[in-house]
Amino acid sequence: MSAKVAQEVRLGDLFVREGLVKEQQLQEALAEARSNGSRIGYSLVKLGYVAEEELTRMLAKQYRVPAVDLDKVTVDDKILRLIPPPVCNKRLVLPLRRVGRMLTVAMTDPTDFGAIDDLKFITKLDIEPVIVGEFTLRKHLENYFGKPEEEQMSNLLEEFGEEEVEVLEEQDEDISMSLLQAEVDSAPVVKFINGLLTDAVLKGASDIHIEPFEKEVRIRYRIDGALQEVMKPPMKMKAAITSRVKILADLNIAERRIPQDGRIKLKMKSRVVDFRVSTLPVIFGEKIVMRILDKSNLTFDLMKFGFEPKAERDFMWAIKQPYGMVLVTGPTGSGKTTTLYSALSQINTIDTNIMTAEDPVEYNIHGINQVLVRTEIGMTFAAALRAFLRQDPNIIMVGEIRDLETGSIAIKAALTGHLVMSTLHTNDTPSTITRMIDMGLEPFNVASALNLLSAQRLARRICTHCKVETKYDEDFLKSAKVPLDWAAKQTFYKGEGCEVCGGSGYKGRCGLYEVMVMSAALRKAVMKGMGTDELREIALSEGMLTLRQDGLKKVERGVTTLDEVVKETTVAE
Repeated sequence: MSAKVAQEVRLGDLFVREGLVKEQQLQEALAEARSNGSRIGYSLVKLGYVAEEELTRMLAKQYRVPAVDLDKVTVDDKILRLIPPPVCNKRLVLPLRRVGRMLTVAMTDPTDFGAIDDLKFITKLDIEPVIVGEFTLRKHLENYFGKPEEEQMSNLLEEFGEEEVEVLEEQDEDISMSLLQAEVDSAPVVKFINGLLTDAVLKGASDIHIEPFEKEVRIRYRIDGALQEVMKPPMKMKAAITSRVKILADLNIAERRIPQDGRIKLKMKSRVVDFRVSTLPVIFGEKIVMRILDKSNLTFDLMKFGFEPKAERDFMWAIKQPYGMVLVTGPTGSGKTTTLYSALSQINTIDTNIMTAEDPVEYNIHGINQVLVRTEIGMTFAAALRAFLRQDPNIIMVGEIRDLETGSIAIKAALTGHLVMSTLHTNDTPSTITRMIDMGLEPFNVASALNLLSAQRLARRICTHCKVETKYDEDFLKSAKVPLDWAAKQTFYKGEGCEVCGGSGYKGRCGLYEVMVMSAALRKAVMKGMGTDELREIALSEGMLTLRQDGLKKVERGVTTLDEVVKETTVAE
């Protein structure tokens, strides 16, 4: 017998002893309560065997809790809003008044401590229960909040008629595994996926997006940082395309509820291309994104990256130091890892021990010891760094400084004779220092360890085959905070769009760089705890170009458009 049923029986026995009802009436009320899922008191009142006032008075005496007559009480709207209506209907409670931190609540069962705890949590107030008859309480709940949802639903069904209500089943998700396997291995699907991967590589895409929607599947390539729709395969191929990609990436094709990650290696004649595959369950299937890692497309020549002369000199000086820290910052996809790989390839010699901790390892470089970070087994950036320090390294690269522990070990390594390179997700170079100190790193250590900070963005290059002059109106220049006197002297260019650039007007990308060398003045400022704005002013006075200034120099030379620079950079207020 459950605790609730036992309590109802005990209450029933009490009613009989007190002479409120007869034994036969009690048994009838218990049967009624069990069939309707209601309480014994409610059933006795409903069957007309007892007046609710008498019942409530007796229960108040039994529980030693005051009784309340709801017909004489009007509850303020502010008080009603303290407990959501679904909770009031479910728990059979009604808030009545509030005095300070005490909320008086009418309840049918003041010993329901689970309900009281719920109400304390919801309202963040202390609860004072008062007892009320269930029949009366239900009537008042309906007056204040309307009928409960279950009653509304049954009324709706009566209104529409059951024959007019139909549940539409999902059809294509229940494909049997044997049928799906046959479809996946069929020539059309195999050819389609092979063709898709090859086409994306030949067009110079960095990512392939396969996106299922309710009535179509959309495939897009990210070319030069912008997504372009390339095709919409037939809906009937949706499951087969997803499963084929998952098989190639060695993923579980039967698991569609959780994200999965894998890799595909594709050989195109003498060229080997890696695809990093990520699947994500969305409401109409699984979205797949494939990051293309094509070594043949990659340039590790820092001289071709587009650094301005002073920035290039500063960067080359910093990576050739015997110890200290070089940080490259910027958002995801801004080319930070490529910049670091390029820096490493500049200093990768036979007499140097270079070790990297990455998540994931995007490119394999001969002569460099690359370690894959796997957080799920405890191989974190911090754990890898600790191990590196026992491996006699000269140069250490950490994929990203994400926490205080990794930052502390990296700084310790930079201060004890190692050159440390890493990335951080910040918007510009001065704010990187503030971010590191906010992480909990000591300003003295940050100032001592840092050699150089570089923030970067990628902007699309104007297509050289369809480059033409263009003009910008004054409103655009003002809203973009471009100096009008500078703009008056410039000749602006854009791409008209041709076959070579696929009509976009852009072909390839160039980097925008903000390179800040840690001078003596900057180190002192960091140790004094100066803010981002003060650090920026000192760096600018020493010849640093901001991302916006670097971008405007690229616009002057006709490398990129003003639109691209405005889109990728901001002006510090």
